[in-house]
This record gives sequence, structure tokens and C-alpha cells, in this order.
Amino acid sequence: MVTTVITYADQALHEPPRPAKPQRETNPTKQRVRAVLITPDGTTLVIKRIRPGIEPYWVIVGGGVEESDATREDALLREVREEIAGDAEIVRLLHEMENAKGEKEFFYLARISTWNFDDRSGPEFQRDDRGEYILEEVPLTAEAIEALNLLPEEIASVLCEALERGNLVPAA
Repeated sequence: MVTTVITYADQALHEPPRPAKPQRETNPTKQRVRAVLITPDGTTLVIKRIRPGIEPYWVIVGGGVEESDATREDALLREVREEIAGDAEIVRLLHEMENAKGEKEFFYLARISTWNFDDRSGPEFQRDDRGEYILEEVPLTAEAIEALNLLPEEIASVLCEALERGNLVPAA
């Protein structure tokens, strides 16, 4: 057995070699969750992003799954609370995709009846370098979705196809 001698102020301590610390396993693929939020009026809520040097675009409410989230659904409900101070009811998983960054994105269909964008609390709203966030309520029609620069483009297509098939709006 090899020992290591460490000297502290004339006092020798003999310690056996320490095993290397195990590396914490992390999921190399970040997961993101998004909520296609349907209001009682049959509209949907989207966030318009305005950033310097980039054409305005719209995104669906949501964000990253954090270690403290027990499930993706818990992460989704947390994101809705943070981003629009709302309480949503998840209806079902609508679509899964991998984005350009290699992140797995899960889009859920959800109902929402109350929200208050002025009470949002997400960390992204505390940073001045992130541009503007404007909550918009838009008609839930293929025409309205197509008129937006909704990103990612894949979800805009998924929403329009579902609307054209008539299977997007959840029963109350």
C-alpha cells in the first residue's frame, strides 16, 4: 500500500491515497418545456421577443428543466408561473423535437384562465441585455400563427397542421 506523507508544522500525518471523486453524471442533452396555452376565449398566449439587431420573433411560454423539477410537467408549470404569473392545467403532450442546439424540447397543450405578465418573476426578466418580452394574446387560428415569426419554425407548422385537422383546441 502506498501512503502519502503530509507535513503540517512539524507534524507528519500518514494518509492512504484518496480515491478520485466520482464525476457527477449529468444529462448531456438539456431538456426544455413549452406550453401552448389556450385561454377561455380560444386564444393562445405567446411572447414577442425584441432584441437589438434581430427581427422580432415570438416564442411559446416555457424554458429549461432544472434539477429541482421532479418532472417535465412540474418544470412546465414552474415556467408558466415565472414567465406570466399564471396557473395552467396541462392537457397533453403535443410535440417533441430536438432544436438546433441539440436540446430536447417538449411542447404541451395546456389551458390557462388567469395570468398577470406584470407579476412575472423569471430570471431572464431581471437582465437588461436580453431585450424586450411582450406577452401577446393571439387568435388560435392557422392564419394568425402563420402571420407570426413563431420560433422554432417546426412548432409553428405543428400548430397550423393541428388547427387545420381540428384537433388542437382541448375540450373544456
